[in-house]
Amino acid sequence: MGLRIDKMLANMGYGTRKEVKKMLKSGVVKIDGVVVKDPKTQVNPTEQVITVWGEEVEYKEFIYLMMNKPPGVISATEDMVEETVIDLLEEEDRVFLPFPVGRLDKDTEGLLLLTNDGQLAHQLLSPKKHVPKTYFAVIDGAVTEEDVAAFRRGVVLDDGYKTKPAELVILKSGLRSDVEVTITEGKFHQIKRMFRAVGKRVVYLKRIQMGPLVLDPSLDVGQYRELTDEEVEMLKQFRA
Repeated sequence: MGLRIDKMLANMGYGTRKEVKKMLKSGVVKIDGVVVKDPKTQVNPTEQVITVWGEEVEYKEFIYLMMNKPPGVISATEDMVEETVIDLLEEEDRVFLPFPVGRLDKDTEGLLLLTNDGQLAHQLLSPKKHVPKTYFAVIDGAVTEEDVAAFRRGVVLDDGYKTKPAELVILKSGLRSDVEVTITEGKFHQIKRMFRAVGKRVVYLKRIQMGPLVLDPSLDVGQYRELTDEEVEMLKQFRA
């Protein structure tokens, strides 16, 4: 796999292409110990050692990030008006051009995966895969066993669509109920509309799991971290 040295270093966050060209000219970049000044030089970062100012460049092609998305932020790569999840990333992560895998509604918080690995994203988003997604929700009103049974059968939404069976677990029932819901599809505002179909209203919604990936409880709202190698491997091997 050959890459232009200027493009590779720019992608790794060493500056703009222009800044990287300047850096190359000054002789601080070496490939296998040999100074390289030509920005068009082809490099194989997985087989050659690249150093900048004597420090080895740790090359990675893909980035995998877990974010605890805050409410009020949209799951998009860019928007003229609204703040997006990409705006929350550090520049060094943004250079990889990650995108959100699937979406969370603007006012929903919780687990969001961001990556530039299109193949993995496609695998997780494919409707054929039926990737389970689990949410914690606070509901206005008492959630009952009848609701659990209705969700298990699939409920008919306001547009006549009947949802696939969903698992509803009551954690606490009362004037305000705490529940967990697992769905395997992703219709627009699906969970809110499912509860509306049984005469209830969602007042708080947070995604806590997607496939085998569980939201890290140590991540505050708005924070993110890179996935561990184990988590990435788990996602790649996941078969719903």
